[in-house]
Order: sequence, then C-alpha cells, then structure tokens
Amino acid sequence: MMGKLWIGAILIAGTSSALAQSRGETTYNAQCQVCHGTTGAVDTPAGRALQARSMSDPRVVNASDTALLVFIKGGSGKMPSFKDRLTDGEIKDVIAYIRILERKH
Repeated sequence: MMGKLWIGAILIAGTSSALAQSRGETTYNAQCQVCHGTTGAVDTPAGRALQARSMSDPRVVNASDTALLVFIKGGSGKMPSFKDRLTDGEIKDVIAYIRILERKH
C-alpha cells in the first residue's frame, strides 16, 4: 500500500511541475519573448537593441529562484518591473520555464 501511495505522490508532483512549466511558457511568451526571444537567446530586434540578457547568461543561470523573482518583480535598468503585471505565482512559473530554456543552450 505504501508503495502505491509513494508512486501516486511522485506522479502528482510531476504533474504539478509540468503544469507550472506550461503556465510559465504561456506567460513567458506573452511577457518576455519580445525581448528575450522564443528560445531565450535574445534573438529579437527589441532584445538586441535593449541588450537583454540571454537565459544562458551565467548571471541568470547562477541566480537563485528567489533572486530571479526579486529581479523580475522589481526590474532593473532597461528591464521593466513586473510587480503590477504578474503575480508571484506567475513569476515562479516563468522561472520554472526559464530553467528549461537554460538547459537547451
């Protein structure tokens, strides 16, 4: 019985993680893609003009999720603040998606 519960817990955790990544991708595409590009490689005219950071930039890769949340909420330099546009949950979902983009580079 415990084995079945353990497997069920793993499946639920995996499903919620996948949902967060899916929601993160949707939010990323709506809010971040214009500057950071579809793949996070800053391959857009706006991103190049603003010198946006790539998702493979060591400052992004090495930042903790908490540091990224604070950065995205507060903005910095040419990056606007998203505190009035996205909830903490939406930002966390975007961060989960950013971590996927990092692995693709």
